[in-house]
Amino acid sequence: MNRVLTAIALIAVTLYLVFWSHPYLFLGAAVLMGLLCYREFSSLVAGHGIRQPGVFGVLGGLLILFWPAHALIGMTLLVLLAFAAALRFEKLHEVLPNVACIFLGSFYAFAPWHYAVELRRQSVHLLFFALSLNWAGDSIAYYVGRSLGRRKLAPIVSPKKSWEGAMASVLGSVILGLIYLGYFVPSIAPWKIAVIAAISNVAGQLGDLAESAIKRGAGVKDSGNLLPGHGGMLDRVDSSLFALPIAYVLIVALGLASK
Repeated sequence: MNRVLTAIALIAVTLYLVFWSHPYLFLGAAVLMGLLCYREFSSLVAGHGIRQPGVFGVLGGLLILFWPAHALIGMTLLVLLAFAAALRFEKLHEVLPNVACIFLGSFYAFAPWHYAVELRRQSVHLLFFALSLNWAGDSIAYYVGRSLGRRKLAPIVSPKKSWEGAMASVLGSVILGLIYLGYFVPSIAPWKIAVIAAISNVAGQLGDLAESAIKRGAGVKDSGNLLPGHGGMLDRVDSSLFALPIAYVLIVALGLASK
């Protein structure tokens, strides 16, 4: 029951933020999502026996999320400061893994929400499509995988996933895109919708597997316990972290983004 109630609450909040919230409220939500994802990523890093990334990663992530004109300078300075701060470690073999995790975490947890903000500026429907394509795909993959799944997709990382389920997931995302964008943004050619949906879905599935690999390496089942019945925030948005930037790149590449 907790899982169902949590899902209903998440859907309601997502719909409000995507379609009706003020741009600054949506930006604030993007910052919050980045912070929550980074917090859970830090815990998983600790499970690998690596020092938890600290404040430099959060600052780096915020730079990535807002990405002003001179952000690269700020990021470079943060890398140098993080290295300098890591010199205090007694075990010098921890220096490189710690600094690497700091900035991997920054990009992994924050950068996708930069593209969520950019997609919303283009169209709330493009953003909702980018967020929902893996939700729809995962639902179809679950049922197809259970009934028809024979060939394991990634037996070490995620033993229950199958190639049959993965292909059904792609098909489900394409169908969702053709129906949803075909109705709300009919100016987009169906073939472009199908391309965006298919490639972004594959990216999302890779995102799901990537988070599963991190969790298995850390020896945990969930990234956190923030969401009753669902685990952590990363467990809910792992696909979106990969799908959002890919969807944005494809939308720009196919000439669908306004200036």
